This record gives sequence, structure tokens and C-alpha cells, in this order.
Amino acid sequence: MPHQATAFSPASVGNVAVGFDLLGHTLRGPGDTATVRRIDEPRVRIAAIRGTDAALPLDAEHNTAGCALIALREALALPCGFEIEIDKGIALGSGMGGSAASSVAALVAANALLDTPLTRAELYGFAVDGEAVASGGRHGDNVGPMLLGGLTLATATQLVSIRVPDDWHCVLVHPEQVLETRHAREALRGAYELKDFVAQNANLALTLTGCLRGDAALVRAGLADVLVEPRRASLIPGFAAVKRAALDAGAMGSSISGAGPSVFAWFETRDAAQAALMPMRAAFDAIGVASEGWVSPINGPRAEVL
Repeated sequence: MPHQATAFSPASVGNVAVGFDLLGHTLRGPGDTATVRRIDEPRVRIAAIRGTDAALPLDAEHNTAGCALIALREALALPCGFEIEIDKGIALGSGMGGSAASSVAALVAANALLDTPLTRAELYGFAVDGEAVASGGRHGDNVGPMLLGGLTLATATQLVSIRVPDDWHCVLVHPEQVLETRHAREALRGAYELKDFVAQNANLALTLTGCLRGDAALVRAGLADVLVEPRRASLIPGFAAVKRAALDAGAMGSSISGAGPSVFAWFETRDAAQAALMPMRAAFDAIGVASEGWVSPINGPRAEVL
């Protein structure tokens, strides 16, 4: 068996507007890389974290990648341990699944070192264990699609891959702002109206049905967040203008990616998505906020060993 493996995990769009903590898809382009080595000591240690100026924890129990591999070791009663090096390619607090990507990349790399590798579905619970360290909650809308690729419904115990037409593309614009997941979740405290839950459930049903049928009209009718977006929008300067730019460019829908501050939009073709990228970035520029952006198939890649 190999002594060392390196894996790359792509970034992701969490929630996808209507599937809070349940629905996500990957992005082609940015991502995190993890190199994992088997060691004789029965422990997990973080050797290095590169690609960020932030002081991320080197203590494995408080690191997303470290926690995921600790859970893996304990569940499988492995006699060996792991040493991890992480190269961050996803900005922290960006709403692009950075903490999840480190967890998944480390797991996929470590899995390649096992005598009997696990399936992606079997890795899911360990990935959620890692993600929970950063977000404070057990949800799979980021780690699920990173494990399977593309659009994924991630419940507490199940991963369901949802194929959409290959022509459908996403634009994601990341402003130079930081919005920590825990802070963004605080904005969701308080009571909600029952009618809003009914409306959100209807929108989720329309969106999933539209995806499965390849029916853009159904997605257009459903891809709108009436629960979370109204409470988080004020945390993202320029959000309303960026969303308006996307809809004016023909988006099927647009909302906050994950906890924010990144903004995503879905389009029926790559050309339409590419044409919307600059107007969306220009909306941030108009308030003096620099940004970067990507155009990716919604059927994005999954984490893989390099």
C-alpha cells in the first residue's frame, strides 16, 4: 500500500437557496489540497497549513481535516496514524465550503492509504464530523457534493446525486469580505412564520423536480429563498445589486452561497453564465468592493486523489 497520497477537493455552493443545510453543488476551479502520510504513531497530527494568512489550528482535534481523520481512525480501529499537510485554495469565510473541502480532501487522501478503502457514502459521516468543527453544526450540504460531485441532496444519513442538464452553469462571485459561518448562523435565530416554511418547501420541491426533469421553467419558479436570505442579506454589502444583475442577465435564480458573502446564480447555458459574470462583479465594484468570480457547470467535479 502507498505511504502517502494527495487529494484535491473542489469548492462548493451550499444551501442552493432553497435547501438550507441539505443541498449543494461543486464548482470547477478553486479548491483545497491535502497530503496525508501514514505514520507509526496511533494519532493524527497537522504538519503544515499553507495558502492562508489566518491562524488555523494545528491541533488536530480542532482542525476540520484532523477531526475527520481522528473519527476515521477510531471507527476503523486503525493501528497507524496520519500526518496531514493542507494547501488552502479557498478563502476562509467565503461561503465556498473551505472548511468542508479540507475535511474531504484529507479523507479522500487517507482513504487511498487504507487496505480496504471505503465508499464515498461511507466517508460521509467522517466528513461531517470534520465540518462540524468549523461550522458548529452537523450538515452535509458542502461535504456531500464534494464527495459525489455535482448537485447533491445531503440528509443526516443519505447522499443523493441529482443530475442536471450538462448545459446548466453556475456563476459564483466572491467579494473581498469575510463572513464567518457561526456569525451568519446567529442571524437566523428567532421565530419564523409557518407560511414561509410552506413556501420554502414548495420552492425546494419545484427546484428539485425541475433539475430531475431538466425543466428550467420549474427551477425559475422555485429557486428563491424566503427563509434564510432575508435574514442574511444585510450582512453582505451590495448583495441586492449583485442578485439583480444576475436576474437581469437571465438567471434561473440567484442567492447567497453557503453562509456568504459569495453570491451564486444559475443559468441555462455557459454563454449566458459567462455574460453575467462581469455585471455581477460590477455591482460589487460599484460600492468599492473588489471581487473574483468563476463560471462552472452545476455538474461539477468531485474530490479526487491527484
